[in-house]
Amino acid sequence: MRWTVHGDGRRIAPGEVVGPGERLAWLPTVGIGMQHVVAMFGATFLVPLITGFPPSTTLLFSGLGTALFLLITRNQVPSYLGSSFAFLAPIAAAQAEHGPAGALGGVVLAGIGLAAVGLVVQLVGHHWIARLMPPVVTGTIVALIGLNLAPAAWGNVQEAPVTALATLVAILLCTVLFRGLLGRLSILLGVLVGYAVALLRGEVDTSVVADAGWLGAPPLMAPEFHLGVVGLFLPVVLVLVAENVGHVKSVAQMTGDSADALDHMLGRTLLSDGLATTLAGAGGGSGTTTYAENIGVMAATRVYSTAAYWVAALTAVALAFLPKFGALIQTVPAGVLGGAATVLYGMIGILGVRIWVENRVDFGNPINLSTAAVALVVGIANYTWATGALTFEGIALGTAAALLVFHGMRAINRVTGAVDPGLAAGAAPRERAGRLEDRTTHPKGHHS
Repeated sequence: MRWTVHGDGRRIAPGEVVGPGERLAWLPTVGIGMQHVVAMFGATFLVPLITGFPPSTTLLFSGLGTALFLLITRNQVPSYLGSSFAFLAPIAAAQAEHGPAGALGGVVLAGIGLAAVGLVVQLVGHHWIARLMPPVVTGTIVALIGLNLAPAAWGNVQEAPVTALATLVAILLCTVLFRGLLGRLSILLGVLVGYAVALLRGEVDTSVVADAGWLGAPPLMAPEFHLGVVGLFLPVVLVLVAENVGHVKSVAQMTGDSADALDHMLGRTLLSDGLATTLAGAGGGSGTTTYAENIGVMAATRVYSTAAYWVAALTAVALAFLPKFGALIQTVPAGVLGGAATVLYGMIGILGVRIWVENRVDFGNPINLSTAAVALVVGIANYTWATGALTFEGIALGTAAALLVFHGMRAINRVTGAVDPGLAAGAAPRERAGRLEDRTTHPKGHHS
């Protein structure tokens, strides 16, 4: 695709924006593309650090996945694909049973599942997604994934409590001390502060950095497939669908006339995200998702050009071929990860709550209340059910509980009428023209 140069290529007049099919001159476009790399980096590199996958490999497939996304969406949807936190818990569980290769097999399965959803949406439309996962269900699934990870954060904190506390405090302070892009990079800045504290306390082993070369291909790993990981990774597909739809609607509202302006692209965005995740899992990278962090860069710059995202994708791929850079990232100690994870895992949980709030989910409705209550306890307590070669843990069982409780109770209620049907659609009612109307739209944006 050839982009039209916006104006003189150097200035953006008040009230104007640079659309997806436009670009500035190449020098400022490259600069904005670099900003996108910085914005995604703080969250993207934490996933391989926590899961033990090579950061350089994750960066490689993040860049390749973004390029694939732009190709499939025909440069119409400005988005960056970074590491998804939704994979953290299932990867940890799969690694404990089947090692890293077994976890990668689960990532591939999740990617195939998401791509399949994209194909269905492309063929029949997206409205069935809202019916299957109304806000009360979507919010519950997102929340239980984050809260299920809390013990993992505590485990890292215990290894170096002082460093973890310094990292946590630095992240919180950076959030309120800095404006604009620096404020949105509070996690990255907090990790840098925590790393400095860890260096002073002798908790960092830098020998691997000295041994690493300056240029070299990132390490690749082939996946292994085990039936037992299916139950761990399939719930992630539902979260990725919700994130993707919410992200596309946010971008549409920023670049078009309404949040529905890009709905015709949802099949392509889901398909491309699924294929990018499949590609990453096939080579040793983390699963991907559309990144809200980069929406912040677009909001700050008013540049929605997909040309800038091509720059970001190519930059990420280039960084992946610097082994010394990847080795430096791997030296981040457990205490720093614990402090950052305390914030990140909690944010994932609260993003679920945000979905409830933005969609005015009514917990005075016993169906909504029961859906969230049962699923959250199952997820947080990490309920486990083994049947043959399959083992289902908290996230899978909590996701199943959210869907079964909500749709099961609603089906029964249609017969009994025990709960006011006007209050049983998953979101809070609104008074309009003397009647009750339910809001069933999906949230804007997502985690990291």
